[in-house]
Amino acid sequence: MTPELTALACAGLVQIVQFCMYSVAANLQVGTSTALGPRDTQVTLTGTAGRLQRALNNHFEGLILFTLAVMVVTLGEASTFFTQVCAWIYVAARIAYVPAYVSGIPGLRSGVWSVGMLATTLILLAALL
Repeated sequence: MTPELTALACAGLVQIVQFCMYSVAANLQVGTSTALGPRDTQVTLTGTAGRLQRALNNHFEGLILFTLAVMVVTLGEASTFFTQVCAWIYVAARIAYVPAYVSGIPGLRSGVWSVGMLATTLILLAALL
């Protein structure tokens, strides 16, 4: 398995951990009866639970592009030290993104997100060159 594919698998595990964190926080906020109910009405999460939900949704979006980049590099046999480092930078950025988002520190979340997006973009560009 290429290092980029290993990073992709780790990004998937990060997603699972994020989902668990969000689920626990959401259940604590809305209660068991709401969590287990039919959810006929929209539940709006606030505070940490809301931030964890938005961070999770953001990772779904970023993971699509990262997966695309890893597949292009892997199937195109274009893996290099540079693309490998970028893949691990993406994973590190996604790990850092959750506490950055939950902290609510202005600019921190966007800065960490930018690092991950730049890493993904550089993988795609490297594959084309």
